[in-house]
Amino acid sequence: MSDEEVIKRRLIFDGDGTGDDRRFNLMLKMIAKWVNTTDESREENRQMYDKVLAQLNLVEHSRRRSELVTKSNDDQLMKYQELYADYEQKINDIKDEIANQRIELEKAKVIKQNRIQYDLLARAIAAEPPRTEMNKQLVSLQKELKDLAEEKKRLVQRLDRRKKQFHVLSTSANQLRVYLDEDEKAGSEVNTSLDEVTANSPGPEPMSE
Repeated sequence: MSDEEVIKRRLIFDGDGTGDDRRFNLMLKMIAKWVNTTDESREENRQMYDKVLAQLNLVEHSRRRSELVTKSNDDQLMKYQELYADYEQKINDIKDEIANQRIELEKAKVIKQNRIQYDLLARAIAAEPPRTEMNKQLVSLQKELKDLAEEKKRLVQRLDRRKKQFHVLSTSANQLRVYLDEDEKAGSEVNTSLDEVTANSPGPEPMSE
């Protein structure tokens, strides 16, 4: 048997390390001595018997103490297991809460971004004139456009009249030019005839005395 096996058995016999194996061995030796001893007196046998009982009481006390320690250890282990389960549940709850808080944080970021955009939009809207003022400006612009359209229409009509008048004037001028050319030509012919008549006529007759 190796030294390691001896140490293992020694620890098993020793139980929780309280020296139970030594007490058992001592008690067995005392019982063997008490049983095998026949030459001693009754008083010595009685003393040996009392020692065996005392040793047995010590072993029983040690056993009870070991049971109590084991029970206490089991109770402590159960409490620790319960605490571990409780803490594990709390840790899981905290993890779930952290995950929910992260989701809420993302939502809060989105809401904050939307609020910033809404605020900028509201400021831009506030910088613009009110709807009533815009309606007034729109009505004024529509009236101005209508007046401009009517003015354009009048100008177009006036331009058409001027074109017609210019056409009539141009036609009259061309007709007048024709008339003038004809008159000039006729006048030239009349002057030519007069010159011919003057050249062919006799000189003036002498006056009688």
